[in-house]
Amino acid sequence: MADNILEVGAISTFIGQFHILEGVSVTVPQGSITVLLGRNGAGKTTTLKSIMGITPPRTGTVLFEGQPLVGKRPYTIAKLGIGYVPEHRAIFKALSVRENLEIAERSKGDLDRKVDFIFELFPDLKRLYTLPGGKLSGGQQQMLAIARALVPDNRLLLIDEPSEGLAPVIIEQLMHAIRVLAETTTVLLVEQNFRMASKLADRYVVIEEGCSVHTGDMTNLINDAALIQRYLGVA
Repeated sequence: MADNILEVGAISTFIGQFHILEGVSVTVPQGSITVLLGRNGAGKTTTLKSIMGITPPRTGTVLFEGQPLVGKRPYTIAKLGIGYVPEHRAIFKALSVRENLEIAERSKGDLDRKVDFIFELFPDLKRLYTLPGGKLSGGQQQMLAIARALVPDNRLLLIDEPSEGLAPVIIEQLMHAIRVLAETTTVLLVEQNFRMASKLADRYVVIEEGCSVHTGDMTNLINDAALIQRYLGVA
């Protein structure tokens, strides 16, 4: 069995006075694509932010390659080798594609080392390299957001809702890109589109009302219509 690159143990997270996560546990095997599933507001995005230290857990544990993350600042966590692609892309719209990628460098020369791979994965970005991020389509902005996380050497990528608001043809392109990434990088994905999630992921964790309630191999979930209906409301 593969070693686990990430182990989240019963984390409890508050945002202000609101108790958002009340016991989320996630295990991510090295080399896998693991997806967090659940209805809107279940706590999936907060789980990723808790791993990154953006909304630090009040209790529980987060281990990356065996190293504790709870209590560390987000920039320190990122430097350990975790890339984060936030919901709604969060690119710098006034900066060019090139500048958006340059500011993601962790060490000088990172972009030069990765730019050919990024262009191979997302050919649109090569054509649009000098264009401001705000001039890109929604799908192209999502490509840029993922590409930004590829500039440094990350061993784990956290990707939040990559298909949100995108056309089916763009979703297919992103699915292909994530499959290619997963050949060399472990991926933890939040995805509301069950069709996309079921085609991509090796493993799943269902989160409901701030708790992880079910986990297993994606092949087993695909064949369990009652479980899908119960937790995801998908027929």
